[in-house]
Amino acid sequence: MDPVPASEHRWAFTPAAGLGGLSDQSIQLVVTSPPYPMIEMWDQIFAAQDKAIAAALLSDRPEAAFEAMHRLLDSTWRDLARVVCQGGIVCVNIGDAARSVGEHFRLFSNHARIIQGFLNLGFHNLPNIIWRKPTNAPNKFMGSGMLPPGAYVTLEHEYILIFRKGPAREFKTVAEKKRRAESAFFWEERNRWFSDVWFDLTGTGQNLAVGPGRSRSGAFPLELAWRLINMYSVKGDTVLDPFLGTGTTTLAAVISERNSVGFEIDAHLRHAITRQVDSAPAASERVVTERLESHREFVTRREAEKKPLHYTIAAHGLPCISRQETGILLRQVERVEWDADATCRAIYRDIVS
Repeated sequence: MDPVPASEHRWAFTPAAGLGGLSDQSIQLVVTSPPYPMIEMWDQIFAAQDKAIAAALLSDRPEAAFEAMHRLLDSTWRDLARVVCQGGIVCVNIGDAARSVGEHFRLFSNHARIIQGFLNLGFHNLPNIIWRKPTNAPNKFMGSGMLPPGAYVTLEHEYILIFRKGPAREFKTVAEKKRRAESAFFWEERNRWFSDVWFDLTGTGQNLAVGPGRSRSGAFPLELAWRLINMYSVKGDTVLDPFLGTGTTTLAAVISERNSVGFEIDAHLRHAITRQVDSAPAASERVVTERLESHREFVTRREAEKKPLHYTIAAHGLPCISRQETGILLRQVERVEWDADATCRAIYRDIVS
């Protein structure tokens, strides 16, 4: 009898520096969103690690503050160069900053600075994604309003930067090829996900208790992390988030049958992460159900248009377009077993058709 499918997850409340003794080349995928330099809500986090940052902001030296903030992030990127395996992928969600410091308003191009940092470390920059974030703001103008030339465009997008360490991964053994086949995505998902602009993801609400910790979070939506994990890793891989926040990447890894490791500097987010992980069975059921229902609807439309569906997904008995889809195997999280305060295992069950 095959062993019960399971994944392991752990996190630590410590700065990401050094990545807690992770072994060299032990990580297949990184999905993270660091504090955004020159976004005011993150000033205190950066200044606590380098007092020169606060001094630069107070003395109207924004360029110095910007560079000092990025040097802190650079230390984590250097650690990633050690722990990410050959062919491993790094996904960084980041937004640029538009801000007045002193009398001057300007753009601080975080995405460009991070790209250069990774290139300096020898990573290859793959095509990036622009995440177009919907906004309900009734007044979207900045600067001089309707009067030229001092009006400014608003920033309504963020970047998902994609990097690879070395050449593409190889899957040589029978077991590796099987895990890869089970991890395939549907043809129609591939067409939607692998676009350079994402319009279909909304931001996430804040759900942090007011107290000694942060009352706000920069969390990205679950589907963003989940989608990236399914795009750039296979079942059984280990996903790292060095800026774990409320644990969205961990939850997405649990749902996706990947292992995960996370680091978070703010221990007050402990309960938020625990809540995320405890929600995994319900979230998993919703995600898997939506995937299967969406594919069934695609099949129905395809058949109504009398377009061919030449293959069948063996595990689910569903028609599909390509041979690469035939090995897809979706499972749901049955339960989460806590081994310690910040360590758990997720147990999976097959879906009965």
